[in-house]
Amino acid sequence: QVQLVESGGGLVQAGGSLRLSCAASGRTSFSRYDMGWFRQAPGKEREFVAAIGWNGGIKYADSVKGRFTISRDKAKNTVYLQMNSLKLEDTAVYYCALQELGFASRNVYDYTYWGQGTQVTVSS
Repeated sequence: QVQLVESGGGLVQAGGSLRLSCAASGRTSFSRYDMGWFRQAPGKEREFVAAIGWNGGIKYADSVKGRFTISRDKAKNTVYLQMNSLKLEDTAVYYCALQELGFASRNVYDYTYWGQGTQVTVSS
């Protein structure tokens, strides 16, 4: 069984930055796993934000490209999402997820394991 725990969410003013972390546990090695970040705003469907494949391939949603950076520390079994130049529309619950397909996927249905989510609120 895999457990994912997100942290780093909070309240930030527009234009500010936050860094989210997602720590994975429950397996002996996560180096060949693919990780993704998704978000869900009230009344909206969960949407793709960023993903990183086990081999380092990276994908971003167009809405965050150039502002957000996904990275991973295999030694710590942790994936990060650095969020800069935050906008009001970035407000959502952010979830990290894990799958074993071997590439960075944008598809929410490709992911097997999910964290509990962390709230990010951007104020004006």
